[in-house]
Amino acid sequence: MSAKKTNIQLFHPLDLTQGTCWKTILVFSLPVILSYLLQQIYTISDAAIVGQTLTAQEVAGVNDTASLVFIFLQFAFGVSAGFCVVTSCHVGAQNNAGVRRSLATQIVLSAALTAVLTALALALLDPMLAWINVTPEDPEVYRAAYTYCFIIFVGIGAQLFYNFICSFLRSMGDSVTPLVFLLFSTLLNVGLDLLFILKFRWGVAGAAAVSAQLISTVACFCYAFARYPDIRLRREDWHITMYDVRRHVSRGIPLGLQFSVLAIGIIVMQSVVVQFDMLDGRMVSSAAQNGFGAANKLSNLVVTPMNALGTAMTSFTAQNLGAGRYDRIRKGTLQGMAVMGIMVLCAAGIGLLLTVNDLYLHVFLSADKVTEETVRFGNTYLYVDFAMYPFLGGIFLIRNCVQGIGRSG
Repeated sequence: MSAKKTNIQLFHPLDLTQGTCWKTILVFSLPVILSYLLQQIYTISDAAIVGQTLTAQEVAGVNDTASLVFIFLQFAFGVSAGFCVVTSCHVGAQNNAGVRRSLATQIVLSAALTAVLTALALALLDPMLAWINVTPEDPEVYRAAYTYCFIIFVGIGAQLFYNFICSFLRSMGDSVTPLVFLLFSTLLNVGLDLLFILKFRWGVAGAAAVSAQLISTVACFCYAFARYPDIRLRREDWHITMYDVRRHVSRGIPLGLQFSVLAIGIIVMQSVVVQFDMLDGRMVSSAAQNGFGAANKLSNLVVTPMNALGTAMTSFTAQNLGAGRYDRIRKGTLQGMAVMGIMVLCAAGIGLLLTVNDLYLHVFLSADKVTEETVRFGNTYLYVDFAMYPFLGGIFLIRNCVQGIGRSG
């Protein structure tokens, strides 16, 4: 009986409008942090398997495209997170009909967004590769980069809808269910990567396949509807008005742009990094690309808890806005800043430890690819990056709190 009760409580949505603010934020954000870490492991498993099994040129091609994939996927993920601000407000106001209407609206908008982003990404693939100096003149790097991007872009829908259902559940106060399904997805992804790359010899195409995420998306939707009868859609919920669309879009698009605008800077930086490996217009090395690629993945990993805390604050502030608890919004934001400060110190410290003996490079690259130049490029990037974490943590927290109270602009 005790075990059953614990299980029910574990998967029960958390009311973010009650309890001590910092305790509520920590309890809710911990599964979000673990989920985001698992998402990074999901990505890192691809990178590690690619780095240990494929050629240096193929690895460089995959690393070069990180910023291109980032700009589209992060926009999609940001829009989904923005949509769910509306859901959290309805949850805080205990408006079940509003929650269902928000869900129906998000399904329609996510389907439209999938079509637009997929078409746009595929149409711009060649020009974008040219922006980062990846051209057919270096056929192996170009072929790996093109193949990897093409498959990822074709699968945008699976990734968008998976992030959408996870964001929706978090907006209801359930941050544990997305964690469980992400754990399943990560383990499945590692298994499929090994199968596709080592057994079937699909190379870069095997690493890019999004089969695990597609399976997890379907499973998570089925579980959500089975677990929460109140969100099962009815015919009247599909009568979506322009007000519903405007309300979701006005919150989703600004956050999507905030998520993806950083990719513009990364693309510019990536185009410069590639030039470090070129001589007289020809690619003569992959040290800078591989060093930067590995360092960027480490940075993305250690910064994940900071990003996840910011995401949790969006749901916290939005639910309290819906409940009219403005005092909790102010108090929670201040206490969240203190928690973020601790996370910043931990993130930078762990990142520095992972540079000892070039550990992070040996995770993402086979020994023959870890050269003195690779180490120099990777570590230089990281030392500057870690120094900026206090500013980054502040952006994550304040930006998401402002988003949660509906001030997207």
